[in-house]
This record gives sequence, structure tokens and C-alpha cells, in this order.
Amino acid sequence: MKSSLPDLSPDRLLWEETLPGGCHWSWVLPRGVTLRLTALGDDANLSLVLYHARQPLERYNMPDSLKAQHTAHFTRGHVLMSDMGRALASITGDTLGWHDPLGLLLDAGRMHEKYGEKNYQVHRNGMYRAGKDGLLIEIGKYGLSRRDLVAPVNFFSKVSVDPEGRFHAHPGHCRAGAQADLRLDMDAIVAVSTAPHPLDPRPAYAPALVKVTAWRSGPAPADDYCRSFRPEGGRALQLADLYYLA
Repeated sequence: MKSSLPDLSPDRLLWEETLPGGCHWSWVLPRGVTLRLTALGDDANLSLVLYHARQPLERYNMPDSLKAQHTAHFTRGHVLMSDMGRALASITGDTLGWHDPLGLLLDAGRMHEKYGEKNYQVHRNGMYRAGKDGLLIEIGKYGLSRRDLVAPVNFFSKVSVDPEGRFHAHPGHCRAGAQADLRLDMDAIVAVSTAPHPLDPRPAYAPALVKVTAWRSGPAPADDYCRSFRPEGGRALQLADLYYLA
């Protein structure tokens, strides 16, 4: 397979695919695989959730990840921690500098209120599904249900919080070509949706395409940037390493 990453040897590339806007998909991937997420349009959004593939009761925990690393957004160096304190994944590359962990998911009620009712027979539209519904479909493939759906990371979106606690989206934050690299530090179920961010202020439903490229990167080395970016992140990576010693 020919790689779109010029510095990557062909034997390390696993696959590459383009997800249409509003689409959803999932994979079960081993520790030591990196996913490169590439926005193929302006104001893209990719909502991502993570579960430990061996024991899905362990899953990405947004409050612990933010509190432990003293942050309200994600960028290179940050670790996505599980509710067991282990690193499920790490952001090893980022051209954008800010990815939203707070804005949650677009649900069907909000989508229809904002964008109207649309069906394929009338509108000949592509995938028209809320991010929440898309992720519920994906995690359902692995025996998980509504009660198991966790807060996602909304890659490519920026949301800030003002002194009164109000959330504000930043349209124009993401331009086509923006990238983020996510290394899996444990075997994981990865589910994604490319539906619009729930705070996207644009009146039209126009989710952008996102390309996902997977390759074998190997586990985090001893001198990994994410180990030293925050001491809490380094500890989470150490706990993940200890899990795989057995």
C-alpha cells in the first residue's frame, strides 16, 4: 500500500481511509498504533471515544484527564487517561494547538432543531446523523450501550469558557490540512463521528471530510515527548507500561 506519509516505510502502514462528513466508524486497534487525523475541509470536527479493548469497563475519562494535566484543551503532549489512571492514548503530533474536550456531542433533537428534518429520498443527502447517535451505533457493535457513552474529544474544534462559565465556539479555528496524531498506549476500541460540533455556529449542515491514517509506531519510548510534557501524563504512561509487563 502506498503511504500518504512520505517518511513512513510501506511495511509500517496499516490502512488509510476517508470518512465522509456526518459519518461514523470504529476499530479495535492494538497498543503501539498511531492514527493521523487530517481535516480535509475547514471547520472539521471528529468526535472520538476510547475504551480498553480487553476490558471495556475501563474507558477514557474526561474529568480525570483534564484535572490531572491542569488543562481545558488538548494538544501535543497530552495523554487521554482512563478511569484507572492509565494512558489509553497520547497526542504525539498536532498542527492546530487546540482540540476540544468539553463540548460533548450533537444529539438528534438539537440537530433537527438547528438544521431541519432531512431524508435521503427527498434531499439526496449524504449521512445525516447526529454525533451522539453515530457513536451509540458504533459502541453498540462491541456490546456497549447508552450508559457506556463517555464524553468525547472533539478533534479540530475549539471551545473556550468565559468568566461566567459560558462556552464559546471559535469558527475558523480549523483549516483544511490540519492534523493530529493519536498514539494508542493500550489495546483500544476507537469510535469516531464526523458530525458537526454541537456548538458549531454555522446555520448550514456541512460537516467536513476527515482522513484517518493508521501505522505501526510502537509503544511510547523512554524519551517520549508525552512522558515529560506533564508529570501526570508520564505517570499514566508508566501505568500503561506496567499493565503490559504481565
